[in-house]
Amino acid sequence: MSAPPRLKTDILARALVRESARDGRSAMVLRKGDATAGGILVVLVNRAGEGIVLSQTRTPEGDPAWIRTSGLAPLTTQDMQAFLDRQVKYDPDLWVLEIESDDFSPPFQAMLL
Repeated sequence: MSAPPRLKTDILARALVRESARDGRSAMVLRKGDATAGGILVVLVNRAGEGIVLSQTRTPEGDPAWIRTSGLAPLTTQDMQAFLDRQVKYDPDLWVLEIESDDFSPPFQAMLL
């Protein structure tokens, strides 16, 4: 069985920002990567400036999902930036989105692993 077709990254990134901003929260693209096949990192930030980073992944069945790549504990602004810098150095095609979320839950439909 083949994996379901994937949206171009720029379309998915814009859709995530638009869906996240619907209820008035701040949502923006911090970094644009490859428009067709780049990965997406979503930074969920609370009002204190702490955050976690979600990364795209797939379930064993091939369904889209998200995973907390920065760990369970929220990161400080400096630690978050260092984490993002390392990820972008490893994969320059990455997109980085920042979304306000006081409880660190994604404001868009997401399966978390």
